[in-house]
Formats: sequence, C-alpha cells, structure tokens
Amino acid sequence: MNKSQRKTLVKIFHDPVPTDILWKEIESLLVATGAKISEGKGSRIRVKYIGVPPAVFHRPHPRPETDKGAVKSVRRLLMEANIVP
Repeated sequence: MNKSQRKTLVKIFHDPVPTDILWKEIESLLVATGAKISEGKGSRIRVKYIGVPPAVFHRPHPRPETDKGAVKSVRRLLMEANIVP
C-alpha cells in the first residue's frame, strides 16, 4: 500500500464521513489491500476479500466523489476484512 492509499484509508475511517473521496482512490485502495474486483451490469462492481462475503457497489456518476453512504459501506467491508488504519 502506497502513501496515497494509506491517506485514503485514514479518510474512510474519519468521522464525520468525508464527502471528497474520489471513487478511483477507493478502488485503488481495495486492489492494494487484496480485494478482487469484478464488473457487473452498468456501474456496479463486486468486491471480494477472502473469507468475507462479497459487497456490491455502484461507481458514482456523473461526479467522481463517493457519497457518505458508500463510504460507510466501504468502511464496513474493510473492517470485516480486518483492514483498519
């Protein structure tokens, strides 16, 4: 995990939930931490860590920023995979 990905991880776990995290930063973090990402229909992606049930997310559009609900869902997924700052 590089410095930028570590910053994204810290942002995800910050309270209150930030609204300026770009989805591409989250995807980069997920891949760096060992997640397998597969494409779904439309803007959906499936994220799978070993030993953790898969999660489905929608890439945000038309804006690149991730909404608070999605950030909270990513936070839950990371906690289930024992990935915390």
